Amino acid sequence: MTVHGLAHAAIQAQDYAATLEFYIQVLDFRLGHHWSLPAFNLEQATMLVSADGRTCLEIFDPQAEIPAQGRKARAADEIAHGALLHLAFYVDDVQETYEKALAHGARTYVAPATMQLGEPPLTVRNAVVHSPNGEVIEFLEAADFTRKES
Repeated sequence: MTVHGLAHAAIQAQDYAATLEFYIQVLDFRLGHHWSLPAFNLEQATMLVSADGRTCLEIFDPQAEIPAQGRKARAADEIAHGALLHLAFYVDDVQETYEKALAHGARTYVAPATMQLGEPPLTVRNAVVHSPNGEVIEFLEAADFTRKES
């Protein structure tokens, strides 16, 4: 058995149209397949597909009754706890993507920075925002996370 990658992450939108618009405008996703699923009170679902066709986000309307990990945050600034902590996207330019996200309603969590991780040190450049819908999103420039044997 071989895993070929993560198929998609699913998001329940507070504002369905605005959530689609955010990922399309900020991260250049495009509209993919659209459907409904009455058994789950799901009126609208759309698969968004990244520009390279390798990453997908499944967006559900706010009324959908879909199983989820963790619990919802009670307030916009509260950290919700569960299995999924954030979504991370590789981007060409962290600063540019961060500014674009803020212009489209995201809020700063961690401003763009370069840091060293681990030993031997791995240099990474990233930023983290709260999307207008509430997801925690990391923007990350290319980094090689494969384990290096010493």
